[in-house]
Amino acid sequence: MTQFFQRHKKIILHAAFWMVYASLFLYTISFGKDGEPNWGRLVSDGSFHVLALLSISYLNYFYFLPRLIRRQELGRYLLSFGAVFIGFSFLFLYGKQLILRAYFPDSDWMYSPRFVVNVIMSGFFAVVCVGLLRFVEDYFELEARRKELENQQLSSELQFLKAQINPHFLFNTLNNLYYLAVNQSPRTPDVIAKLSSMMRYMLHDSNHPLVPLEREIEYIENYLSLERLRLEDRIPITFEVAGAVEGVRIAPLILITFLENAFKHGVSGAGDDVFITVRLDVNAGSCHYQVTNSKLAASNKTLPEKSGIGLQNVRRRLELSYPERYVLHTDDTEDRYRVDLQLQLT
Repeated sequence: MTQFFQRHKKIILHAAFWMVYASLFLYTISFGKDGEPNWGRLVSDGSFHVLALLSISYLNYFYFLPRLIRRQELGRYLLSFGAVFIGFSFLFLYGKQLILRAYFPDSDWMYSPRFVVNVIMSGFFAVVCVGLLRFVEDYFELEARRKELENQQLSSELQFLKAQINPHFLFNTLNNLYYLAVNQSPRTPDVIAKLSSMMRYMLHDSNHPLVPLEREIEYIENYLSLERLRLEDRIPITFEVAGAVEGVRIAPLILITFLENAFKHGVSGAGDDVFITVRLDVNAGSCHYQVTNSKLAASNKTLPEKSGIGLQNVRRRLELSYPERYVLHTDDTEDRYRVDLQLQLT
């Protein structure tokens, strides 16, 4: 039913206006002096009145107003339509007088100035109301087109931002494979298998606006597995998930950038103070994602800037995918760097 009204809203709006107008007009002429309905006048005068106003109103609606909107020449419109309306008013008044003379032969009130003004104003009222409907419709159509164009632009920008992730991810993963290949690690086939799963996710699932959170978590786990293999489990890397993730959906590849940033700036060989901790909490339609990593001494002052396009990319994606529904904080201390992201998923 909603789709029906959406598709036919113009027709329904115009029909409602004319039904209300015709009902009010017929009510005003429905009773004669003796209090009984004059059915002959109701049919003849009512039909002529409404049909005449329909003709002049939609002549203006379909012909004169579109020319005014297209050419933006108000003076020319007033002159051309004004002449037509004057001619219409004369014929409309004459037709009304002929009809009413048949029902009121002994009365001349239909020739009074008051009656003439009422007839002309009824035509003017109908033309103005239907014309206003045209402007209201055009305004909402313009707004709808603007929204559609804006959505298309946002969608294109999101696709572009997601496309930027692929080279960055491939660069990091090829580095991982390079380390394993140099060391002739027997785990290399396992790395290739995990990489294949991740690429499948990036090429297919990530094309959707939202993906199951479980698939995003699986992607993160594969990524961490590759990093553990590269680092030969010399660095403590923890990943904890809390809450019910079943049925929860999230924009794809939002979370991984913070994790890539942590490995890029927080890990360089083994050490007692080197670590990466990742925690994901899901609760009542919200997601709390936290990545904490140790900092290298040489990057104490330049960590946020060194993140390059990665963090700029993800900030922009958050603005587009979760407008006013996310909070992103960073905590940069002397020995650690923490990213704290809260998303309102529903």
